[in-house]
Amino acid sequence: MIDDAIRVLAGDCTVIAEGDDRQEYRGRVTTIVKPDNTVLVHDIDGYQPVAWLTRADSVSSDRRDGFTLVAKKDTQTLRIAAHDQDGFAHYPSSAAGTPVGTCPDCGGALVRSNDVHCVGCGDRYGVPADATIRDDQCDCDCGLPKMRVERGLAFNVCLDRNCESLDAAVREAFDREWSCPEPDCDGDLRILRRGGLIAGCEHYPECDTGFAVPAGVVDGECGCGLPTFETASGIRCLDATCERALEGTVTAESAADD
Repeated sequence: MIDDAIRVLAGDCTVIAEGDDRQEYRGRVTTIVKPDNTVLVHDIDGYQPVAWLTRADSVSSDRRDGFTLVAKKDTQTLRIAAHDQDGFAHYPSSAAGTPVGTCPDCGGALVRSNDVHCVGCGDRYGVPADATIRDDQCDCDCGLPKMRVERGLAFNVCLDRNCESLDAAVREAFDREWSCPEPDCDGDLRILRRGGLIAGCEHYPECDTGFAVPAGVVDGECGCGLPTFETASGIRCLDATCERALEGTVTAESAADD
């Protein structure tokens, strides 16, 4: 079972690693069990563990007659038996990330790794991969920083989507803004959440046309009639498979030159 604690056992230990072969060590070592059940046994030499088991299926311990820790994964077993125990403890842990602000609830540091979380109380906020965390705070009283996200326009919204919804901002700007390109369909594209944000035909399921809204800013119109987006990788049509995305494309810059 994965929890948020790092477990540490230090002392004079016998370490037995069994798999395709059997290896046995003894020494004054420090064993670290990470929250994902990865077990690392370190001695005084070098940076590499003397023994390890990555993401074990199970890790159990027995404090009778000393201290024994057993980790198992498939046909591999790692046993650590303490003859002279210097210490055993659980330490709280979290992902380490780039500092982006201060938690308004507990005053702890907000850091960004895959998401944004508080090192102190553990509050988490999911953010898009392309989002930029800003220095300014939300306009309400939540005290959280804002994030900048490009979805057709550059939106500055609260880190907490329950406070200020990115979906609602994109929907207000682009819902029914574009017509469905499917022949003989008179529908408009609605902004919907289907895993990610999509622009999907209002006549679904009769018309299943839909496009993922890319991370970028609308800068013109493609030859197919759909908008083009300026993204980190270049200009692209809303329809990523559009054959006319490169010909007949009108960008904001070229339109201004006409």
